[in-house]
Amino acid sequence: MKLGAFSISLSVKNIKASKAFYETLGFKVFAGDLEKNYLIMKNEETLIGLFQGMFENNILTFNPGWDSNTQILENFDDVRTIQKELKDKGIKLETEADENTSGPASFVVLDPDGNAILIDQHV
Repeated sequence: MKLGAFSISLSVKNIKASKAFYETLGFKVFAGDLEKNYLIMKNEETLIGLFQGMFENNILTFNPGWDSNTQILENFDDVRTIQKELKDKGIKLETEADENTSGPASFVVLDPDGNAILIDQHV
């Protein structure tokens, strides 16, 4: 199962303070919009998303079809293929991608401790 680029999406209280903090750890703004209360920050191959007021808990995020530079991968497992494989293994999904579509889609699954895992395909 090829899940693509990995990042952690952090629910932050003050995006400007969080941005400054992660900059001290060597992260630089990679994408996003401070005025829209979200930033994607990068340090080498490590990605952290900062999101203010968008969701309550932190989320593990995988992006099928992307590498850590958001470059499209030539070979990857489509989000619907990953979803079907998990469902076939008896994994309960919190949200589902429409299996009758192609291209961008996402679904959410919870791990045994209730941590959200977002499989979010943009291509």
